[in-house]
Amino acid sequence: MVSIVPTDSSTLSAAIRSILDPSEGVPGEMPLVPDAPLECSQLDRLRSLAAGDLFDGEGIVSSDYAACVRSGLFLRFSALDESHRISQGVESASGSYWHGIMHRQEGDWSNAKYWFRRTGTHPVMAELERETGEPWDPFGFVDACSAASRGRGDQERASALQMLEWQLLMNHCYRKALGR
Repeated sequence: MVSIVPTDSSTLSAAIRSILDPSEGVPGEMPLVPDAPLECSQLDRLRSLAAGDLFDGEGIVSSDYAACVRSGLFLRFSALDESHRISQGVESASGSYWHGIMHRQEGDWSNAKYWFRRTGTHPVMAELERETGEPWDPFGFVDACSAASRGRGDQERASALQMLEWQLLMNHCYRKALGR
């Protein structure tokens, strides 16, 4: 099995790090197919913040990427409906990527693949290949998540890969929102 090492979140704002603080009960992984949003104070706080509030006052140069950051944060808490409302309004590869992840977590496998087709080749996919040492196939990963969610695949590996994918896409969108 390929070793999967989490990426560094220290490049994210203090506001985001606070929302993701594991000492406040945020689990280390996201469920492949969650039953319901994770109800906790951080999700309530996220719901009260606008996209601009997540960047500690730094100048946002892309409102689409800022929206992607917010969509991704809602996914981190399994708040699929909120993530969906945001990502479906972002017409970019990154918006489609978050949209695809949302449908994958929803268990709507064919719709997830549709959005990954719309994503096309994304820079995060190359990062996933470097991190795992294996070619990244978003369609194959949808199938792996489907199998694992039904007890027919490696759920631990799928969960770890999903978390790595989330972290890399979050870091990418955060940097792009600030023009970095």
